[in-house]
Amino acid sequence: MKLDEAQLQQFDDDGFIFVPDLFTAEEVAVLKGEIPGIFAQRRPEVIREKTGDVVRTAFATHTYNDVYRRFISHPRILEPAQQLLGGEVYIHQFKLNGKAAFDGDVWQWHQDYGVWQRDDDMPEPRAMNLAVFLDPVTEFNGPLYIVPKSHKAGVLEAGHDVETTSYPLWTLDQQTVANLVEKGGIAAPKGPPGSGFFFHGTLVHGSPPNMSPWNRLIVYVTYNRTDNAIRRFQRPEYIAHRDFTPLSVLPNDCLLT
Repeated sequence: MKLDEAQLQQFDDDGFIFVPDLFTAEEVAVLKGEIPGIFAQRRPEVIREKTGDVVRTAFATHTYNDVYRRFISHPRILEPAQQLLGGEVYIHQFKLNGKAAFDGDVWQWHQDYGVWQRDDDMPEPRAMNLAVFLDPVTEFNGPLYIVPKSHKAGVLEAGHDVETTSYPLWTLDQQTVANLVEKGGIAAPKGPPGSGFFFHGTLVHGSPPNMSPWNRLIVYVTYNRTDNAIRRFQRPEYIAHRDFTPLSVLPNDCLLT
């Protein structure tokens, strides 16, 4: 799948593109069908919330689950990533963010590239995220908040928050976020399962707790240019991958065959 000129311009202007119906209901059912088995596993990659035995994030699922191994090379996500980044890509990070009903905790305001630069020594912001909704995402169940155009601010000063949640994060202070929101506002992409959006590595974003009775499961894939590979290996490999092999595009029906 190739993005058109309007989509490419929107990504450059706003830092993200929302694509409704990126995956079909049948494909989403295949992806969701793997979740109970993945979330039941007691392994380092599966991180649980501080408040209970619910999954916050399952990292690197593509390394031990065949459905998600095929998913990362699906043409509807890999080809746009190659197009947006202008070259061959590998997986820097993969995660299933659970945001469980009632128990899904906050993700503080941050920039992903700020984390990748500080923790992994990624040379330049030539990496990006792809998100696909596996549940309906509404205003009630903790949608992602993004600040349009904030990617143009570059890498912002951040503090290392190791206390708020079960996952440490380089986070932005309130005044910085307020200043950016004054210029770009806040958007919250919402939609049915199968919706997807691509967003820039320096786009400021976060998400509120899920206080609703509805789960909000999103799969996130971070693609990085192969010539922009990380140079520091202090984080576990399942969080910051060391395999810089370029991905090859699979057939359009790769999730169904």
